[in-house]
Amino acid sequence: MNRIPLRKRLLVRLLFASVLIAVCSVAATAWLAVATTTRALREEQGQALADDMDILAELSGYAAGHRDWTGVRATVRALSAKTGRRIALTTADRTPLADSAAEGASLPPRAAATIDPLRTDTYTERGAQLSGLDPRVVGPYRLTEAERTELDSLARARQKCLARDGYELTVVRTPSGRPVLTEDDGTLGSEYLGDCADGRLGTPAPSEEKALAELQERARGCLVRAGLEAHPRLFSTVDVTGSGKLVPQIASKLTLAAAGTPQRAAVACIEDARRAQLDPYVAPVAELFLGGGDSGAAPRWNMSPANKAKVAGTAGVVLALTVAVSAVVATRLVRPLRALTEAAQQPPDRHVRVPVTTRDETGILAEAFNDLAERRERLETQRKALVSDVAHELRSPLTNIRGWLEVTRDGLVEPDPALLGALHEEALVLQRVIDDLRDLAAADAGTLRLHREPVPADDLLAQVAAAHRVAADTAGVALRTRTDGTPWLDADPLRLRQALGNLVTNAVRHTPPGGTVTLGARSDGAEVVLTVADTGTGIAAEDLPHVFDRFWRAEKSRSRRTGGSGLGLPIVRQLTAAHGGTAEAASTPGTGSVFTLRLPAAAAPAED
Repeated sequence: MNRIPLRKRLLVRLLFASVLIAVCSVAATAWLAVATTTRALREEQGQALADDMDILAELSGYAAGHRDWTGVRATVRALSAKTGRRIALTTADRTPLADSAAEGASLPPRAAATIDPLRTDTYTERGAQLSGLDPRVVGPYRLTEAERTELDSLARARQKCLARDGYELTVVRTPSGRPVLTEDDGTLGSEYLGDCADGRLGTPAPSEEKALAELQERARGCLVRAGLEAHPRLFSTVDVTGSGKLVPQIASKLTLAAAGTPQRAAVACIEDARRAQLDPYVAPVAELFLGGGDSGAAPRWNMSPANKAKVAGTAGVVLALTVAVSAVVATRLVRPLRALTEAAQQPPDRHVRVPVTTRDETGILAEAFNDLAERRERLETQRKALVSDVAHELRSPLTNIRGWLEVTRDGLVEPDPALLGALHEEALVLQRVIDDLRDLAAADAGTLRLHREPVPADDLLAQVAAAHRVAADTAGVALRTRTDGTPWLDADPLRLRQALGNLVTNAVRHTPPGGTVTLGARSDGAEVVLTVADTGTGIAAEDLPHVFDRFWRAEKSRSRRTGGSGLGLPIVRQLTAAHGGTAEAASTPGTGSVFTLRLPAAAAPAED
């Protein structure tokens, strides 16, 4: 795991993918929440403001058409049901006039607006603001039925006249009942009238003349006090081809006696006079309260179709991103696993290798699989070689024994002591091969039984040297021992003599006459090092890694002239491993070889 770069580890990549998805999801959710909430709040605020203006316009219109607030309760309840807001009307001293909430509910601390149609700046035809009088306040300027009929006839006649000139106009009735000709985009000005302007539609009706005369009388005192004098025919005509708002049109035509006198003072006098004239016809000033209190209606919160589409779209994008990232990561992870699965399902004799494309845990798994496949291939090769080698080792002595027995049975050879000795020697060879194979099988299975005890290394070497001295003297090889100090071993002395005996037999066999085989022992920390060194022919560098393989011989002809079954060194390695040690070999061709055994040391027993 330490050789995998941090950025390539499978856990880190999975965590990174999860964090990326989580960050995208959180960011998208936060953005969506902020965007939809902001838009919803804006829509709610805009809707609330529009509702407030509609409420104010509706109640101002009620005040403009009624002398008091007696019947306003039905209007207040209808507006409250329509807008979902609490609506309360009080006098200036907060005496309740009408309230959509339950009786006794407290009012908000401040009024939302003051309803006064004579001094309004909150009304237009849709509910926005216009400074001055509410145009729906008619009072004495309301036309009689006869006057309306006559003016309607004049308006239709002018409409037909203008239609002949290509103007398609609409007759609109003002609050006072006066008809006005308008286009789709506004009121038709007098410059368009041409031959159709007969002056009759713009002449004040008798009811208007009476009201205008009263207005002129009310304004005269103010104008005189201001040093102004009104024209005698100041209110005798009115231009109603415009908006139909009678008094503002008249005021704009004011002619002053003193040239150069400011017009603003005269307009103020006329406005004050008109408010005084209309005051008896409108409801008293009232305070309007919206929302709040114990029964204030909760704001309406309905997600708009645009916000719903945004939520659905963002959720779809996050889902698509999640699926895409997961698919990419999963594909990269699954691809090598699929290759491993396919390779594992192949027959053993195919020896399939998996390409290593990454350096993460999956890549290491692929390398381990390839190593396992190579080891399996080597084991299969070794198994086949083992069967062949065992057959070869057993065939020669069995063939010799069978041959001698057959010729003896046929009477061709007498069973003399020499023949019986040869047959006995061949039987011993078979026994040694079988014993060696049994020891290797026990070591491989972990059933090799050891009887450990403290063993002095010098005594062990002396016993091995004594057992092989005759064979060494016969071969003309000097056999020596050398011990540094008095090391003790924790070992099975019988098995350890077997291992060292195999090494000495092998060394004597490959050492020419006059050579030397030396057994050594020394302490090395918690281990005891045993060595068997010879001055023989040595082992080639390319053969050195195979000296502990079973049935391996340096002679490719596999001749038994030099003795041995090819199992001695493998048994040495297995016995050493069973003791918890290691076996090594070093050699220089033409100089000799050194076999080294490293075994656990034991404490020297206390002296009596």
